[in-house]
Amino acid sequence: MRPAHRPRPVGGPPAVTATPDRRPGGRTARIRTQVLDAVRAELAETGHEGLTVEGVATRAGVHRTTVYRRWHDVGGLLVDVIESAGEIDWRPPDTGTLRGDLTALNREIQASLLVRPSLATALMAASFHSERAAAAQTRLWADRYAQCAVLVERAAARGELPPGRTDARGLLVAATAPVYHELVLLRSDPDPDLPARAASAAVLAAAAGAFAEQGH
Repeated sequence: MRPAHRPRPVGGPPAVTATPDRRPGGRTARIRTQVLDAVRAELAETGHEGLTVEGVATRAGVHRTTVYRRWHDVGGLLVDVIESAGEIDWRPPDTGTLRGDLTALNREIQASLLVRPSLATALMAASFHSERAAAAQTRLWADRYAQCAVLVERAAARGELPPGRTDARGLLVAATAPVYHELVLLRSDPDPDLPARAASAAVLAAAAGAFAEQGH
């Protein structure tokens, strides 16, 4: 039996709140952990195209009927893997400055995209093949952006942003997008200076009022 990989955070500004039955105890919890670890490993190694219930069951060391009974199909497995990322106790960076926070966030994102094999990239690719996975990914990213809004709130309280309300999501997207663009779309060689450079550009734009909300 192939060893299962341990969970890693999914990319995005690195959570869908789990429903009570997402955190079961005992044997059910162990099986879920084994199966989701197996999904992550299969995805990272073979991509969405090679992901099957049978392959996951074999790697997890459980009977395939167990997987079918709980997750039904590959789409159900993908949704649970994405939603499980929301159960990770992750907190946005708190460096004392907006530029520092955004740089630290970008470095986390860059690391998740550069690790090989990259689960973050595999899940993004899988979301283009499964509407259910795409919906789960959208919910996860929306939650992460909402969670990271505190970076903008803290910056406003410190006086780093101009008076009025700043569109937190717009600022966060502008700060993190270059990392995804370079590494996922262009497949460029990793640039260790990119996280800080992208963060600085977003901070300068925000200071100039580029992300001021309408009416402010």
